[in-house]
Amino acid sequence: MDFYGKDFLRILDFSEEELRYMLAVSAKFKEMKKQGINHKYFPQKNIAILFEKTSTRTRCSFEVAGYDLGMGVTYLDPTGSQMGHKETIADTARVLARIYDGIEYRGFDQKVVDDLAKYSSVPVWNGLTDECHPTQALGDFLTIQEHFGKLQGLTVAFVGDTRNNTANSLMAMSAKMGVNFIACGPNELRPTEEIVKKCNEVAEKNNCTVTVTNDINTLSGVADVIYTDVWLSMGEAKEKWGERIELLKPYQVNKELMSKMKDTTIFLHCLPSFHNTDTTIAKEIESTFGLKEMEVTDEVFESEKSLVFDQAENRMHTIKAVMYLTLYKKEEQ
Repeated sequence: MDFYGKDFLRILDFSEEELRYMLAVSAKFKEMKKQGINHKYFPQKNIAILFEKTSTRTRCSFEVAGYDLGMGVTYLDPTGSQMGHKETIADTARVLARIYDGIEYRGFDQKVVDDLAKYSSVPVWNGLTDECHPTQALGDFLTIQEHFGKLQGLTVAFVGDTRNNTANSLMAMSAKMGVNFIACGPNELRPTEEIVKKCNEVAEKNNCTVTVTNDINTLSGVADVIYTDVWLSMGEAKEKWGERIELLKPYQVNKELMSKMKDTTIFLHCLPSFHNTDTTIAKEIESTFGLKEMEVTDEVFESEKSLVFDQAENRMHTIKAVMYLTLYKKEEQ
């Protein structure tokens, strides 16, 4: 398969075969990393990673993946770039494309990464936008595939704020991979009709289903994977916290919920997680709302069913695969 020069903006941009190939390459890179096999294939290349939203896992994954492939990596946060302030997105894309061989963007509006790709002559990779989180979904599905030895026929349930970027990309990846997907959360936080319609069309072709429900009892004995995310996203206005917490309290992933699942059900979370009060924000939430745990209890988070740190590691392997595939030009090797 030829991915050279392609952008990685949304899961739905790729075929089932292409996504499976990405996962296979990811697994190969993981094996090479574990065995200490050198894979610095691009010693003459450099990439820029643009972060309007900070992140631990995304930044570390792109940086280490880039270094492992032999590339130079430049990190630019909002103070290190004039993009969108003094310089247009189009101009930024054209400048960076003259200097770098690839560009990653993590921020807010999907239109920004789309415009970067439109005006850039080098591959652009989406590290996260408000609409989707495709590198996360790839890492998640590598984790699921490693654990179960398969994907097709499994059921992934996302519990909580089902309209968020991670849920959207998981829904798309599930539909592509023949995995049943359940979005379970309050009606006020449902995914858009547009994304559900698109994913349903894909799911029908791959013999799986997309279900949106507010009834958490429908997950009992059905889900192979219980997935959740923070209730309060980065930059969320504090005046919305109380309302959001009340909406999502019934959807906390706890021992009671997990006891209703299969014995083989696993728990996933894209991190960071509010599963205790060991952070400054968690302490503030505890003092304001009296909650010591939010979207998942510490008991579940630290249980044997939790594969959250496998997920975190797999982000790096899948990001490496995406960069390798989109930068590899056969005639140059």
